[in-house]
Amino acid sequence: MDKRLGNVAEAVAGIPDGAVVMIGGFGGSGAPIELIHALIDQGARHLTVVNNNAGNGHVGLAALIEQGRVDKLICSFPRSADPVAFTDAYRAGRIELEIVPQGTLAERIRAGGAGIPAFYTPTGFGTEIAEGKPVAEFDGRSYVQERWLKADFALIKAELGDPHGNLTYRMAGRNFGPVMATAATVTIAQVSRVVPLGGIDPEHVITPGIFVNHVVEIATPAQEEALNRAEAVYP
Repeated sequence: MDKRLGNVAEAVAGIPDGAVVMIGGFGGSGAPIELIHALIDQGARHLTVVNNNAGNGHVGLAALIEQGRVDKLICSFPRSADPVAFTDAYRAGRIELEIVPQGTLAERIRAGGAGIPAFYTPTGFGTEIAEGKPVAEFDGRSYVQERWLKADFALIKAELGDPHGNLTYRMAGRNFGPVMATAATVTIAQVSRVVPLGGIDPEHVITPGIFVNHVVEIATPAQEEALNRAEAVYP
């Protein structure tokens, strides 16, 4: 029942080539930088990554893309502050892109975790996003059918965790982490601090441990924006 692991290398060791990997974060907020860098070191290739954006600079998700590990990216914002790694890969034809409106992305992930294979939304109707998708009319308005999103692995960042995998988040760092944890077969969480069982008030638990497979403590996690201001490059 103890889900703690000793280091990030051990945490990502089981991610194979071709895996679908959800990665938490809204830009740098909540991005599990150490887990992503460990995945680069681990060497898995031909990944499909689900994330809110396409990474910035040359660290984190951007570094994973720059190293040629990602075949397909499913995201809402491929053009963020400094998406040079993704832009170069996309223009060179090395990466496939599926753009999903942000609310639809969150709902597709939530649906995956809830076991709902499809739902209808008005978002995207009449645009390229809706091409090839079923459309239905409800109460005089047209809606686009969207399918659930599920993953083999989710890499997320939390604030506190306990040995059973119960998690809390820090402010905006919560973003996609909770829904991604429900939609993945294996969820790996890096936390700033592991507390003893009972150290988290049950009323404060955001992600119950049933959705978390592994917890690894990173006491001083890196922040994407700080790394980019320092012009860091990984590896």
